[in-house]
Amino acid sequence: MTAKIAYSEVEAGTELPAQTFPVTRATLVRYAGASGDFNPIHWNEKFAVEVGLPDVIAHGMFTMAEAIRVVTDWAGDPAAVVEYGVRFTKPVVVPDDGVGAVIEVSAKVAAKLDDNLVRVDLTATSAGQKVLGMSRAVVRLA
Repeated sequence: MTAKIAYSEVEAGTELPAQTFPVTRATLVRYAGASGDFNPIHWNEKFAVEVGLPDVIAHGMFTMAEAIRVVTDWAGDPAAVVEYGVRFTKPVVVPDDGVGAVIEVSAKVAAKLDDNLVRVDLTATSAGQKVLGMSRAVVRLA
């Protein structure tokens, strides 16, 4: 299955709808259960601080997954994403304050490629800092 958006209707520079994703300690516990990643830096504040982190941090793969939701929601089909990669630049710090953190994600079509493919560049920030670098997806459009 391919995306529901037609390749002919998209141009380089097209902005995808931005989204924000809340992250709480409870979110991290649920993700740890689903992923099997129970590293204490993701749930134990004392341990995280002892190893030099400012507080508990979100899983990198969780942050990556939340960011790509902007693309999959826009495309209308997660299977339309044929390639996706990021560099982790800063952790998403998740305080135990009843609020947690927010990941803000924006994206735009950077280039139209051959064979109904487009490259989408994403920007993901939390607490005013870029948390993913070189975040790019290749998407097959209809």
